Amino acid sequence: MDGDQALGGFTSEGLAAIPAALQPVAEAGDLSGFVTLLWRRGEVAQVNTIGYRDVAAKTPMTRDTLFRIASMTKPITSVAALMLLEEGILKLDDPITKWLPEFEGMQVLRSATGPLEDTVPARRDITVDDLMTHRSGLAYGFTSIGPIAYAHQKALGSPLGPSMTTDAWLAALGSLPLSYQPGERFHYSHATDVLGFLVGRAAGVTYRDFIKQRILEPLGMHDTDFWCPPEKRDRMAKLYRINPETDALQDVSFPHVPEAPEFCSGGGGLISTADDYLRFARMMLAGGELDGVRYLRPETLALMSENRLTPEQREIPFMGIPFWTGQGFGLGVSVITDPEKQAWMGAGSKGSFGWPGAFGTWWQADPSEDMVMIYLIQNSMPLEPEAAAQLATGQRMGGRAALPAFQKLTYAALGRPL
Repeated sequence: MDGDQALGGFTSEGLAAIPAALQPVAEAGDLSGFVTLLWRRGEVAQVNTIGYRDVAAKTPMTRDTLFRIASMTKPITSVAALMLLEEGILKLDDPITKWLPEFEGMQVLRSATGPLEDTVPARRDITVDDLMTHRSGLAYGFTSIGPIAYAHQKALGSPLGPSMTTDAWLAALGSLPLSYQPGERFHYSHATDVLGFLVGRAAGVTYRDFIKQRILEPLGMHDTDFWCPPEKRDRMAKLYRINPETDALQDVSFPHVPEAPEFCSGGGGLISTADDYLRFARMMLAGGELDGVRYLRPETLALMSENRLTPEQREIPFMGIPFWTGQGFGLGVSVITDPEKQAWMGAGSKGSFGWPGAFGTWWQADPSEDMVMIYLIQNSMPLEPEAAAQLATGQRMGGRAALPAFQKLTYAALGRPL
């Protein structure tokens, strides 16, 4: 590097400030560790590997560490659905009952927090667009309050991979009332899981096979799948939470499974690496093409990354905060609409898009800067019924502040004010 200039047009001092801010968080035991990656204008400008992927064994984070990326799975599922849209197999206004009869004749709670028996008929069927924008009326237990939250837990089990067959899970979800009328409002839910299974039925293969054949393998995402095979398990980061009794990190990792599960969650089931996800993010940033291979048309990617929520829908708090101020939601990703007003997804230019994961993973593509930011940690958050309002519970301030620091310091390294 010459002088103050680093790769990707960042300043050397600016890039150095990023690990300097994150290292103390790991040293204090607020988080186990980080892998962060910055890509800009055709080159990887920085990779940080900080802390441990296994605290007890003192195994350090490495660039190829495998992470459970949770809801960072959702944009991949959405791209799969948009591939079928381009092929004319499905349309955004198609009722999902065309492929998923489990959702015919749905009932809707008269009050989202009211008794399960107090319902009215759905005014219309759920559409593909409803699934992709989380306006289906479906729910997660952890984003809901009242009886419907506990009904989800009882009927479906864990939101991160129930021990059920796909067909049994769809039937169980379809038996529960909707929290809201289809199209009425954004309510974060199992909608993208349903979308993945719809993709499979519409394409005539399993959802996992579809994304492996059409997205993961062509992109070279060879470390991305719904399970971790034995030969890769030494690269897998442990999942931690702060134990409220000891105020120290506690290993809460999921047990490994002997083979790919039958239930592959399109809403949150993938395991991946920073470099694998960079391939996917670069494809999206480039308008649906990477290394001479086209996955989606530019106009389809533009449609995906445009806000589709109405002004009224954006007024409704998400996770108890005014999340949609200065940003919106497209077909599977959030998008910054006003950088000066938005505060809940960190820093970014107008048109930047991405979506986080429940274990603290996050990514953003910024078309204006020709930049991809990837931030991977393994911090378990509560996903029990009614947990949405307490998602920061058990996480110390250092852990909560780390992602905003990464976001703001990245843009500061480009000469933008903090």
